[in-house]
Amino acid sequence: MIPLVHDFHDEVVLVFGGGAVGARKARRFAREARVVVVSPAFSDADFGTSEFVRAAPTPADVPVWLDAAAPALVVAATDDGALNAAIERHAREAGILVNRADRSGDREAGSVVVPATIADGPVTVAVTTSGTSPAVSRHLRQELESTVAGAGAVATVVADLRTELRERGVPPDARRAAIRAVPESSAVWATARDDGAAVRAVAERVVEATLED
Repeated sequence: MIPLVHDFHDEVVLVFGGGAVGARKARRFAREARVVVVSPAFSDADFGTSEFVRAAPTPADVPVWLDAAAPALVVAATDDGALNAAIERHAREAGILVNRADRSGDREAGSVVVPATIADGPVTVAVTTSGTSPAVSRHLRQELESTVAGAGAVATVVADLRTELRERGVPPDARRAAIRAVPESSAVWATARDDGAAVRAVAERVVEATLED
């Protein structure tokens, strides 16, 4: 499997299943997409800003739901294997991305695996075992949290400085060297993790010192 990043803004994600797994999936996608959760019952869990539709679709009903919602992604997270299989099959036939939550290991071509992620501002790090071991993904995510801390502030400052150096007319080679020096600086990272607002000043000193060399 090859990891990709997909923008779900203004898209619909249709989740079948109102249990804990469906809630987790819905909560994740509700940060960006319009999420509709279809289930005869809903657990006492956090579904984010999802919309609820109380219904008990059968395998034969799935195409109707897909046509009505026109989703960019379908999540099959019910406790009914036959229904999940029908959701997966009909989504594929309709050319819709599908994530089947009750299956791990080998996946059909075109399957979507939702990775464990760590986000800090514009920086997102994803960890996946291609669906073979979500527990390993979760563990690695926890291990990486301290590494990613402060990355959002560093990335934002680097983007701003890159634009400013270009506007100053700094030659490309010198500009690249100066920009690369910022994330390679231990002082920049230490500052980002202690006081994100001070990163800009430290990064500017690194850039100027590099340009002077």
